[in-house]
Amino acid sequence: MKYIIDSNNIIINDSSDFDIEHILECGQCFRFYKKDNRDYIIIAYSKILRVTQDDQQVTFHNTTEEEFQSIWMKYFDLGRDYSIIKTTLSKFDEHLQTAVSEKGGIRILQQDTWESLISFIISQNNHISNIRRVIERLSNKYGTYIGEIEDEKYYSFPTIEQLSIATEEELRALKVGFRAPYIINACEKVANGEVDLETVCCGNLLEAKKQLITIKGVGNKVADCVLLFGAMRYEVFPTDVWVKRIMEYYYFKEDTKIKVIDDFAKENYGELAGFAQQYLFYYARDLQIGK
Repeated sequence: MKYIIDSNNIIINDSSDFDIEHILECGQCFRFYKKDNRDYIIIAYSKILRVTQDDQQVTFHNTTEEEFQSIWMKYFDLGRDYSIIKTTLSKFDEHLQTAVSEKGGIRILQQDTWESLISFIISQNNHISNIRRVIERLSNKYGTYIGEIEDEKYYSFPTIEQLSIATEEELRALKVGFRAPYIINACEKVANGEVDLETVCCGNLLEAKKQLITIKGVGNKVADCVLLFGAMRYEVFPTDVWVKRIMEYYYFKEDTKIKVIDDFAKENYGELAGFAQQYLFYYARDLQIGK
């Protein structure tokens, strides 16, 4: 994706496959703050970035070209041609074609694996607004101060070492709830190598998932979210209540086991299953389809 440099800003003028609202509000990430319409502050990789969008122009504020190329190009997956993905998926059927058309500005963020693991543990039986508040509390208490915008201080997501000092009592005080022992167990297993984040990202997919579900409280859905959003395993098709509803509503017409939905996604979408999931998920949740 081509860009221009304007003082301390990076500007993209052709953003037909980039909608900052679609990207951030589709449920794949939690560390962002909406300032105004299509005006967001994002925290990722111990950096702060403000992104605004006006029609087709996207502005990445107060960032150097070096930082943009080394962090934000990768984070926003700007090296990938999403028009090809959308064209391919749109050919499957009219339902996916509609979802892609309505939510075509989504890009799957390339997030930190560790942060994704803890974030999706926190996401269990939780509302997005509360997930974001809990993650912010964790970051403020255990993370590192990285700067401020408009007098608002921001902190990095805590590293494994930083979060490992937390006790269950301290985590519960931050409103983590029943997930506190899950977070502690995740810290222990990643720290001692029982769960190898390198394997999660680059190793055999079945082995990666097998390792993740050894963590207390991590089931198939959380593991799949970590694999897709934190390890860029795009063949994974996380199925939560909204995805299950839309798949039943459009394709199966009856209550359907998640294994059947997963097999359907693998057979039909293949290596693009994760992209298909995001378009369908955001479209279904936004319009309350199948509820």
